[in-house]
Amino acid sequence: MKKFLVICLALVMGTGICLAQKPAKKAHKQLTTTVFSTDLDCPNCAKKVETNVPALGKGIEDLQIDIKKREVTVVYDAAKNNDATILEGFRKLNVKASVKETQKQK
Repeated sequence: MKKFLVICLALVMGTGICLAQKPAKKAHKQLTTTVFSTDLDCPNCAKKVETNVPALGKGIEDLQIDIKKREVTVVYDAAKNNDATILEGFRKLNVKASVKETQKQK
């Protein structure tokens, strides 16, 4: 009887160890920086974009607005977002924008 219980316990423990999986590695962020030319010309317009960053899509890491140059620099995770989605977000905020420059980071 003891042998039977030991064998059952060993099987249960062995099964548990076999089924335990290592957590999947998180995908490395594929950061991309894109500069957009916009029609932003005042601090209120810039504030509207800053307070509505989720409208630009997921994965936004950083957003810098230069009103004098009328440029918005967006750093985002390319696995979660792209330039087209961000442009659509600007459109939803009634901001005219176009891609000026895109740079992928390592």
